[in-house]
Amino acid sequence: MRLIPTVDDFTSDPVVQAYDDMVNPPGLTNFLGAVQADHDVTAVRSVNFAPVSHGDTVTGSLWIDGRLLRSFGAAVAIQWRPDRVVRSTRLGDLIVESTTVTPPGVAGVAVDVVVTNTSAAERGVRLGLSVASTATQAGAWRTPEPPSEPNTLAPVPGRAALLGRAATTEAVSVQGLDADGARVRERMLEVDVRLEPGERYRFGYVHVVGTDAEGALAAYDTVVADVLGQVEAARRLWDATLEAAFTPGNDQFSGHVPTLETSNDALRRLYWWGVMGVIWFRRDSPASHLGRVYDTLMPRYWQGTTFIWDFSLSSMIHALLDPEPMRRQIEHWISLDIHRHFGTEWQTGGPAGYWYSVNDYAMIRLVRDYVRWNGAPDFLGVELAAHDGPAKAVAEHVADWATAWEGLRTSHALADYGEIDNLLECVSSYVHEVAGLNAANVWCLRAAAEVAELRGDGGRAQELRKKADALVPEVGELYVEGQGFWHARRPDGRLVPVRHCYDFTTVGMTIAADLPERRREEMVAFFVRELQTPAWMRALSPYDDDAAFSLRPDHQWNGAYPAWPADAARSLIELGRPDVAAAWLPGLARSANQGPPGQAHFVEEAGEPVNGGAVKSPPQFPYLIDWSCSSAGAWSALVVEGFFGLRPELDGSLTVSSRLASVDRSAVLRGLRVGGRLVDVTIAGAVDAQPAHSSGEA
Repeated sequence: MRLIPTVDDFTSDPVVQAYDDMVNPPGLTNFLGAVQADHDVTAVRSVNFAPVSHGDTVTGSLWIDGRLLRSFGAAVAIQWRPDRVVRSTRLGDLIVESTTVTPPGVAGVAVDVVVTNTSAAERGVRLGLSVASTATQAGAWRTPEPPSEPNTLAPVPGRAALLGRAATTEAVSVQGLDADGARVRERMLEVDVRLEPGERYRFGYVHVVGTDAEGALAAYDTVVADVLGQVEAARRLWDATLEAAFTPGNDQFSGHVPTLETSNDALRRLYWWGVMGVIWFRRDSPASHLGRVYDTLMPRYWQGTTFIWDFSLSSMIHALLDPEPMRRQIEHWISLDIHRHFGTEWQTGGPAGYWYSVNDYAMIRLVRDYVRWNGAPDFLGVELAAHDGPAKAVAEHVADWATAWEGLRTSHALADYGEIDNLLECVSSYVHEVAGLNAANVWCLRAAAEVAELRGDGGRAQELRKKADALVPEVGELYVEGQGFWHARRPDGRLVPVRHCYDFTTVGMTIAADLPERRREEMVAFFVRELQTPAWMRALSPYDDDAAFSLRPDHQWNGAYPAWPADAARSLIELGRPDVAAAWLPGLARSANQGPPGQAHFVEEAGEPVNGGAVKSPPQFPYLIDWSCSSAGAWSALVVEGFFGLRPELDGSLTVSSRLASVDRSAVLRGLRVGGRLVDVTIAGAVDAQPAHSSGEA
């Protein structure tokens, strides 16, 4: 049994696409920036390595005998794994295959291309790649797509390459081939070859960006001299990174995650999916104002931005794997006004976007997870200044966030979270007084009470718990009796039923124990009846009146954001039905077959599944979905906190409420770090960890 995954364990199922199919092509990263494969065999787009960006420009499109490959209509098969994207197509008697990587330490991409003549006769073929360059340099990327600007293109003396230069900055791109006899035209790189029957011909395409021509050319020369070596180097980088993530005392992360021993393949796959899906967003860019950071989306939208909400959904993995950058990120957000933006862009550290109403809840989750998983209660006493006042202890900031909702009350007892942009953005009925976030306020008050009690302020703890208890029945007034879902209340008092998963997941994860048994049963029945699908879930019931409002699948009837199924399974567990969550796992694991979790996956009715897995939703309008999203850590939390039932407390104590009987009674988490202690966790509880197997096998 393998305990530490390699890149091979994440190899995706092939996705086959023809021209303009609604396919979201995969991305790549070397932790400096990101690149996205495009819809033919060689093309790439979104080649963005801060501080240099290309926007979403497509370049490197393949031409065969003077004709654009895409125009032939040949289907392209695409397969991803963390270190590479492999693409292939057949055009008559030619097979074209490519391997695309982001070379370690390089702001760029390399594509190794192999063309095979499958006919019984010799034939000549002209191979061309069209080049586009829109490189620019900007200090803050505060829009969904990174900036770009027109470039001039000119041949590079002594190289089969074109140099793109920005008009207003020093940014450049270098794009070229490693092929003997290659020639350069105005916007084209070409080479003519003759192939014997069965003969294979390879060449490499390299695309590097930089802040000056000299540095970019030097990087280009290094990569183009050994494209195959760069392919292997990318594999070594990712295998070493994965091994480090699961190894105590490694030299890549400030922490590590435990290994999982289980005979349940679905449980293992989802756990690994969550860990890899967080590592995927690590950025060690020299352009970062904050040092190491973790992006939220890639490879197309909001690069260079970290959203508070999404970061909090992977909170447990951040706390275990890399607590030092997590702490810096928390401290940075404390210094800003979290009620005026949804996150920060890391080239300047400045705010990005508008206010998300979840921010108070998200910040308390982040602080609490950092403290309890790292045994760091002293952090609660660290004095930090917010944007609008003097320095005060982190514990005081927690109390402020826990009571911020009181300032949002109008004529009713619950917080009014405003309009659509503050909440789910594409569900017009989920506005104002919503059950999910008001239930979260109950949890926040109790979390702040734990902080106060730990710091010796029993009076404040009692006051906060009293407020929480008083708020529970007020939240209960939003329940739709007998139906399992909740109302949203308008400012005029009108109750509008909303069959959305965010109420199901958040109410279940925050106040399940406060609900009558009948309501818990009704909520589970509603979820199974209207939201759950075999391999994914609907964020909004198709029976909801708002289901026709939008086609954005992260929050609508046609799909769900990647953390929602994981959190829905957590909610099922908290509502007393781990068996329902366990039975769902094999289908969910089938959806872990296309790389890290997408910003949304389609449900089966909306998009043809890929080998039984819910297909990633596409980036085109009206869907506007990126290929991957950093909230993947919710899947690992489902395993650790959901099925293993781990509960580290602020005071350093650890409790285990195991639900492993529903998935694998013999499963073991090995080397789990809780404070300064390493423990192994079984169905019987936690004990001091045994020495690890040096081979990574069990």
